Amino acid sequence: MDVKIKKLDPRAKIPTYGSADAAGADLYALIDEALTIPPHGTELIPTGLSVEIPQGHVGLIFARSSLGTKRGLAPANKVGVIDADYRGQIMVSLHNHTDEPQTLEAFERIAQLVLVPLVRAAFHEADELSETDRGEGGFGSTGRK
Repeated sequence: MDVKIKKLDPRAKIPTYGSADAAGADLYALIDEALTIPPHGTELIPTGLSVEIPQGHVGLIFARSSLGTKRGLAPANKVGVIDADYRGQIMVSLHNHTDEPQTLEAFERIAQLVLVPLVRAAFHEADELSETDRGEGGFGSTGRK
């Protein structure tokens, strides 16, 4: 799939895939110098890019597993959503979940972008829903090992 990317700053890095089968393309921080995120703090990190998500798709921004697991840095909103009609800069709101300051380096990989086909629902109010074995069972209702 071809996707148009606009550099809003000539230093911005186009997203890259880490391997041939990677689902997410890495997004890079467009910061001039190292930036420290305080413990339990959040910073809005620019990428210097805008993207034209193809109609019928959505761009989802997820944490990079290494940042989340090793350094406690993950998107503050858990998953960012880029709608197909959005043309503004891609920004990543990174939250530091640790008790220690975490420092980002200029042009460090900060998140990953996944493009997904979108299904639009037509919601209809109903008096009854179909029956299932699970029924109204919620959190933890399907059992444990």
